[in-house]
Amino acid sequence: MCLVFVCDEDERVVSRQPAPGACPYCGGMIQAMDVESQWRFCFLPLCFKTKRRYYCTLCTRKLVVQ
Repeated sequence: MCLVFVCDEDERVVSRQPAPGACPYCGGMIQAMDVESQWRFCFLPLCFKTKRRYYCTLCTRKLVVQ
């Protein structure tokens, strides 16, 4: 008998809004996205996290705040 445990991460976009500034690569508008991630183990939710990510709307690069 073989037991298989499934661990996965489910992400979904909660909200989007324009962010101040311009993309350093192409000069496009920056968009802030709130992403909610959920870790599951055998279909049971373990952890919820909300992260803010920044993307350029023209070149679709992920931008990092330093």
